[in-house]
Amino acid sequence: MNTNLRKVVITVAVLNLAYFGVEFAVAVAIGSVSLFADSVDFLEDASVNFLIAIAIGWSAANRARVGMALAGILLIPGLATLWTAWEKFMAPLPPAFVPLSLAGAGALVINLACAFMLVRFRTHSGSLTRAAFLSARNDALANVAIIAAGFMTAYTLSGWPDLIVGLGIAAMNADAAREVWSAAREEHREANSESTGSPRRSEEGQANPPKSA
Repeated sequence: MNTNLRKVVITVAVLNLAYFGVEFAVAVAIGSVSLFADSVDFLEDASVNFLIAIAIGWSAANRARVGMALAGILLIPGLATLWTAWEKFMAPLPPAFVPLSLAGAGALVINLACAFMLVRFRTHSGSLTRAAFLSARNDALANVAIIAAGFMTAYTLSGWPDLIVGLGIAAMNADAAREVWSAAREEHREANSESTGSPRRSEEGQANPPKSA
């Protein structure tokens, strides 16, 4: 199982890293907040999956620690998006809607493929694979919103649909970080309970020795 999971997360990481370059270039070229947020998210997803490939096979406690770190990583795209959104808010010019929609559609294909590959492993290795699956799932939802923003931009000739979707992506990343943090904390508590279970039973035995007949 670990060998198959490692192959899958490495494949997912490479796909995310490749499309990061594509989407980031388009975002900079057309001045899109939503594509910028999503492109940074692709880079974050690549990092998450490479970390998972390294951490597979570690103890539950160590996996939980990495899971907590990943929760922090999941917040990075949101913080970058807020900065970009503030700049866009000051000058809400509409991005070119055709490349916006096409880039969003390409991202949707990549993320659906990644989510499909990860879905059967989402409960394996605790918070680590949960982080990867949540990222792919949330990204697919975000890509649908980006495509819709492209159509809304074409209709309204406004920069607000792109800005609103970008902020929505930031909010989804924050919620994913919360879920991964909760899963990692629970995994860490369970690992500590298992490691301290024997000593507790021993102490109870010493505190209540069997009575002699």
